[in-house]
Amino acid sequence: MNFSRKTRLFVGAMAAAATLALGAQSAGAQDAASFYKGKTVRFVVGVGVGGGFDAYARMIAPYLGKALDATVVVENQLGAGGLVALNRVSTAQPDGLSLMIVNGTPAALGQLLEQQNVRYDLTKLEHLGVIAAYPWVWVVGKHTPVMNVADAQKPGVTLRFGGVGPTDGPADGAAITCHALKMNCQIVLGYKGSADIALAMERGEMDALYVSDSSAAQYVKSGGARAIAAMGDKRSKLLPDVPTVFEQAKLDADQRWWLEFRMSINDLGRILVTTPETPADRLAFLRAAVKTALTDPALIAEGEKTQRFVDFQEPEVARALAIKALGGVTSEIRERVRKVVLPKQ
Repeated sequence: MNFSRKTRLFVGAMAAAATLALGAQSAGAQDAASFYKGKTVRFVVGVGVGGGFDAYARMIAPYLGKALDATVVVENQLGAGGLVALNRVSTAQPDGLSLMIVNGTPAALGQLLEQQNVRYDLTKLEHLGVIAAYPWVWVVGKHTPVMNVADAQKPGVTLRFGGVGPTDGPADGAAITCHALKMNCQIVLGYKGSADIALAMERGEMDALYVSDSSAAQYVKSGGARAIAAMGDKRSKLLPDVPTVFEQAKLDADQRWWLEFRMSINDLGRILVTTPETPADRLAFLRAAVKTALTDPALIAEGEKTQRFVDFQEPEVARALAIKALGGVTSEIRERVRKVVLPKQ
């Protein structure tokens, strides 16, 4: 096949442009690799040492350090359940040397409800990926007569749910569940964490707890609790015999909206973020390193041994989840959620 001289020149120009673009990308990757080599990267955790998020960060840090050829140091910054640390990361120098493991549920709710101490925007942070999105499960104490969702909806039944703060996960999850299913509930705040609530439930001081499936499985295995429902559209892999709330309850459109709304926030899971406006080459290198670390079979196996499961999802998925949970929130929706979740004054 013969080509005209003009066509050959055009094809040649396009090929040269493509070669230059690939060369620029390669140079950018090399520059980013050189930048990170030997540097110290801060891996911020918004809660104290010893908690689940801290354990995840310390498990991941060596693998990420190897992928970056840098030293990754876990740094605990306490305050407002992680919101203070997230504010700092979101406004830090965009040099690519800080990242944070974030509990997506309270972070999203804090932003959605426009809490006074929120200075970040989950839809504008640079997402590095999802570590794992875990289902939540509703459990009850063995002392209660409740065996399923229908039992909890019966007239005269009252369930006392424990919580830490109004948007901590257990409390807001319970509030939305009770509202959606039209149950009679009391939500008692002030506990230090889900482990304290579980102990109170074993003592008969609390009746129910809305918690991650890994914790729920531990409480059920120890004999201290009974699982009532998985609070998503899929059953928990750890509690496969426990039906979802959608399988058990006949829901009208409004009830389904509430449960699906909470599920969309649950889906954020444990996410990794860094500062907005991080240079593109460093961001791409950091994202690639995160993916390398979180898909390392050795890390995945280590997590399975301690039930710190790793199920990596791409940064685009993480951002899409944030936009899904927050992007379409109107003032009307915000007010509806505020009335249900925040304690009445």
